[in-house]
Amino acid sequence: MPVITRTREMKLRIIVFANGELEDPEALRRLIRPDDLIIAADGGALHCRNLGLKPSAVVGDLDSLPVEEQKRLETLGVEMLKYPAHKDFTDLELALQKALESGAEEILIAGAMGGRWDMSMANVLLLASLDCEGKDVRLVDGRQEIMVLRGGGELTVRGAPGDVFSLMPLGSEAVGITLEGFEYPLVEATVKRGSTIGVSNVLAGHRSVVHLKEGLLLCFLTRAGGDA
Repeated sequence: MPVITRTREMKLRIIVFANGELEDPEALRRLIRPDDLIIAADGGALHCRNLGLKPSAVVGDLDSLPVEEQKRLETLGVEMLKYPAHKDFTDLELALQKALESGAEEILIAGAMGGRWDMSMANVLLLASLDCEGKDVRLVDGRQEIMVLRGGGELTVRGAPGDVFSLMPLGSEAVGITLEGFEYPLVEATVKRGSTIGVSNVLAGHRSVVHLKEGLLLCFLTRAGGDA
């Protein structure tokens, strides 16, 4: 199964369900391991119920979760962390903070896309704003994944020939980008914000590597086929 992974060995993995759309629920179900912990951001708990999953915690103002469902989860012993409706953070950000506080080394975020564009964009940018240096934090949606690569690091992409990979700078520019194992290589390249030079590259084999010296990169993987 093709995935994006850091080179560092991961330990505790937490799946965080947001209240957006799930493009392929069955593919996501197959991705989840028995030892994964589950955290739901408000209405993301409904995705858990539909997939037959019990979250360890539900976080948010709970305005998207019916009272009957809240009571059912409480009966099951789920930790309910309720916040005021007037707060400074989205439910997903609070859920991700909970995941990091729980010691997660790897976090998969599901249900973060679809619906409102502003919420989808905010969810993507959360990958860059959270204090998750050295951790593998990915947004997954069907055949697609998004994650952030920080300067001084590298990202190993494991997929299949023909899978599409794109990168976009966050900030004014990303410096020292080197791509190995792609159809269109780059060597020590500087890519400025808004440039499309990093869009729609293609994996040449089953393993490719992205190196970055300075800046932040949003990295996107779209599989040509197969499960998420």
